[in-house]
Amino acid sequence: MKQTPLIDAHRKAQGKLVDFAGWEMPIQYSGVVDEYQTVRRHAGLFDVSHMGRIRVSGPGSLAFLQRVTTNDVSKLSVRQSHYSMICASNGGIKDDIFVYHVKPYEFLVCVNASNRQKIVAWLHEKVAQAHGCKVQDQSASLAQIAIQGPASRDILAAAGLTDLSTLKIRHCLDATLCGHATLITRTGYTGELGYELYLPAEGAPKVWEQLLEAGRPLGMKPAGLGARDLLRLEMAYLLYGNDMDEETTPIEAGAEWVVKFDKGDFIGRTELLAQQSQGAARRLVAFELVEKAVPRHGFKILSAQTPHAEIGEVTSGNLSPLLQKGIGMGYVPPATAQPGSSILIDIRGRDCPAIVVKPPFYKKPAGTP
Repeated sequence: MKQTPLIDAHRKAQGKLVDFAGWEMPIQYSGVVDEYQTVRRHAGLFDVSHMGRIRVSGPGSLAFLQRVTTNDVSKLSVRQSHYSMICASNGGIKDDIFVYHVKPYEFLVCVNASNRQKIVAWLHEKVAQAHGCKVQDQSASLAQIAIQGPASRDILAAAGLTDLSTLKIRHCLDATLCGHATLITRTGYTGELGYELYLPAEGAPKVWEQLLEAGRPLGMKPAGLGARDLLRLEMAYLLYGNDMDEETTPIEAGAEWVVKFDKGDFIGRTELLAQQSQGAARRLVAFELVEKAVPRHGFKILSAQTPHAEIGEVTSGNLSPLLQKGIGMGYVPPATAQPGSSILIDIRGRDCPAIVVKPPFYKKPAGTP
């Protein structure tokens, strides 16, 4: 298995290490729910260095990214970022990504760990047909750390970063931590106030320890992939390989908002435009169980109408600590996709009633950052 620069820190903290997309990663430290609650109430520190980090640079970089991604990169000012997707020519999702406009003619693209080699190869193939653009896989030389939770800004201030109060969501800035140049981005996967740090791999262990030291008085703990998955599910954030894959389009996945047809041609545009006009045959929905039970990935979704025919499959599911009920997502026919629709989830042979709801499941109180 591959290891991130923080593997020794995970072992020191007695993290439970598992194989995740070929990486030895901590699934938990003190416990999934404890780490979840820590992020919701204080802050959690995540190693996300298993993700892929690809630099796209040169005077042709904007035109290249416009061609290979679905969102409109021309709308990004320097120091801004957005969520986007890379699609195949048939509209299927090759990966969901974040694009950071870090400098004039320079972008950082963050991709999923399981898709890194596939996307790097795809981009190298496509850049050969472009002009004035270079693609570099910097996953090994850059580390990525996420600090998420209501105390995250105060913890970074305690660690020496005092100019974050004006940093808006999906914006970024350059800073120095432990003597290492670090890109600080206000992005994350939890729904809480949070930041992601991109820094040289060799500096990651020292920065990790400094952040933990600064965060302990404010209740911060390291958090693993288990808590990360639970937090993202409550936000109904998509997980590649569960909620989408190359057989899924952004239209079906409810991600039309990252597909900008008016920007001009891009890979997959023709098929996606046809699907948008004709209507998708299925839609991803969020649902809550009516009675106490836990839906899991792969469980069947049934029609609430007799004879309760199978109409879909759960793509993500768990017990929400916040709501104290089972929540999940899955694909169903459009007629069943409206909030308030009744469905059934087959949980080990028992038909459990559920209601389609408008995502996200977790809604922060008004006025919180």
